[in-house]
Formats: sequence, C-alpha cells, structure tokens
Amino acid sequence: MNLDYIQPDNWSIIEEGFNPDHVKSSESIFSIGNGAMGQRANFEEQYSGPTFQGSYIAGVYYPDKTRVGWWKNGYPEYFAKVLNAPNWIGINVFVNDEPLDLFKCKDVKDFRRELNMKEGWLSRSFTATLQNDITVKVTSKRFLSLVLDELGVINYEVTPLNADATIKFQSYLDSSITNEDTNWDHKFWDTHSVTEENGNAFIQAKTLKTDFYTCTFMKSQLFLNEKEQHVQPAVEKSSTHIAHNFALEVSQNETASIHKYGGYTVDRNHDKYELVNAAKSIIDKALAKGFNSLLNDQKDAWSKIWDMADITIEGDVKAQQGIRFNIFHLNQTYLGTDAKLNIGPKGFTGEKYGGSTYWDTEAYCIPFYMATKDQSVARNLLAYRYNHLQKAIENAEKLGFKDGAALYPMVT
Repeated sequence: MNLDYIQPDNWSIIEEGFNPDHVKSSESIFSIGNGAMGQRANFEEQYSGPTFQGSYIAGVYYPDKTRVGWWKNGYPEYFAKVLNAPNWIGINVFVNDEPLDLFKCKDVKDFRRELNMKEGWLSRSFTATLQNDITVKVTSKRFLSLVLDELGVINYEVTPLNADATIKFQSYLDSSITNEDTNWDHKFWDTHSVTEENGNAFIQAKTLKTDFYTCTFMKSQLFLNEKEQHVQPAVEKSSTHIAHNFALEVSQNETASIHKYGGYTVDRNHDKYELVNAAKSIIDKALAKGFNSLLNDQKDAWSKIWDMADITIEGDVKAQQGIRFNIFHLNQTYLGTDAKLNIGPKGFTGEKYGGSTYWDTEAYCIPFYMATKDQSVARNLLAYRYNHLQKAIENAEKLGFKDGAALYPMVT
C-alpha cells in the first residue's frame, strides 16, 4: 500500500490517528462486502465533516439516461448505475444529550481503524472529548456475513472515562439517500413503507424504472458491561426514516454497548411480497447465534478462502499487504454463486464507473478465480456474457451487421 498514512501489516489495513482529510479516502479503502452487498467504511455515528455515505446491493441498478456532448449511432440509450442503497449502519450516539461527532469534538486521541483481511471484519477505536467536556472511549466492530449473506452485524461500545453519563444510542434506517454519480440528478428510489414490529424495523423501497423491490431491516440489542438490558426503545418515524432510541445511565468506566443486526432482502432472491418475512427470518437466525458466534463463523469462512487463495511474499511487508488487499477485494466483491452478477471496477467501494462490468473481468479476474475457486465460479462469469448474447446481436444490427454478428459494449 502506497498511501503514507496506512500502516504496513501483513494481514490488516491499519490507520492510526484521526485526520478529517483522510476520511473519504479511508471510507473507500476500508470498505467491506460479502458478494451480495457492500458497505463503505462510514462511521456509524453522525459525522458533519466531508464524507460519502455508501451502501450497495449486488445486482440492483438504475438505467441512467446517457449524457454526452455528441451522439453517434450505436451509443447506448442509458448507462446502468449501481445504486446507493438505504443506510442500515446508522447508530448516533449522545452523551448527556451531546452528540458524538468526531468533526466537532474538542479532542480525539488514540484513533485506530483496522480492516482485518484474514478474518473479514472492520474495527475502529478512539478516545474523544465532547463539547460538554465528557471524555468517552469508543470501540466498534462490524462485518458483512459470508454465511448469512443478507446480514450485516455491528458491535458498538461507549465508556465514559471522567464522569457518570446518560448514554443514548439512536439506531436507525434511512432511505432518503442519493447517488453522487448521476447524469441528470434523478431520484432512484421510491420508499413504499416504514414499519416497526416487536423491536424490528423495516423500510420497503423500490427502484424506479428497474423495479427492484428491497427491504432494509434492523434489530438492536442493548448491553451494560456485557449484560443485556431489556429496554423498550423510543421510536421515531418519518416517511423515509425510522430510529430506535435507547438510553442507559452509565457510571464512570462502565461500558454501554449495542449490537445491531441489519441488511437487505431483495426480490432477486425472494417473492416481493415476502421481503419483510424473509428479513424476520434473517433476524431470528442472527439473534439465535449472537454477535460472537456470527463473528466466529465469519473467521472460519474467510479461513477457507485464504487456504486456497493466499499468496505469500517474503521480505516486503507492503507488497504482502498489497497482494492480500487485492485478493480480499476480489473475494468480497464476487463469490461466484450467481451468474447474473459480475465484478465492478471499484467493487463495493463506491459509485465510480457506475459499478458496471468491463472486460477486465475476462482478461484479469477469470484466471484468478480459475486458480482459486471451483470451476463453477469462472463458468458463472462466462455465463454472464452468454446471457447478454441476444442483446449484443441486437446492438450489432444497429450498426448494420447481420447474420448473428454480436457487438458487446465496453461496459455492461
């Protein structure tokens, strides 16, 4: 890794020290995914500095009408764009009603962020002094499950260090999101319903034009010194947002924490009328296992990937870190189970290039998967192209080609 603030390490990407100028680039570098969905490394708590919130669902896109300075025969009418999906990771934190916002804190010390590529999780820790002079220690860890690929999991802990304090967690879902990468500033999502049931929350939304139906869901558990607290949350709800507010009285040096289970169910995999029920099933499975068991499953799943895919470089830690970073992103972007999916040039790190597929897949990625995966994975990547053959024939006809000639675009 050549970024000067990234610490050399054989198995992890590590950032030490808080610098607002690094936030947006780190959100990309520390992104996580599981083949079915991805998440930029945004802070869970609110952040008023420069940031780019990004959550993505594999295979869910919008046909953005092409915008060029000139038009030629054969140009596509639209450019498919990966969509910024409703945000499920949000956990705002208040300490004696003062919001935790690293951009506004009086002091931030011991900031450390780690993307553990060997085990497939992202962590963050820091000590911050808020505007009300209360100092808190914060740690968080999250991952997108490879075993339950519609599920993401967060553990978020707050410890007041210099006073007793009321700690409030505001765990929320938000569908009032937009894409930065859009040709005409169109709205991409239509929120259908925002509901709450037995401590679970759901936002059902549909993409415009492509009509992908999704359900974004969450369930939160509250803990004090690792003992679960059965507290009824105060619910706030709007047409695009739902929040569960939990408050705990926490003594100095005690730790309040929240486990959040969230993610997406999509009509690519479920009946569109059963998305909430599918989400409930995922939540039930998550609660039955709990955070630690799910994390162990994650470690085991990544261990199996690395057993086949790892490349060892001796004598150069940065080179070792870099090659594992590439292997990690290839595996968290595409696992090969769905022939309707492919590999975007930026993976799940952002919207650039629309998340579309280039011929880099065939040139560079297929050889990697052939060497490290079952043959069905490379076969699915080839099937993706085959399934576009009829459209490629129609595209060739626009330019006067006949008799089954096929013209694939550079980007699909």
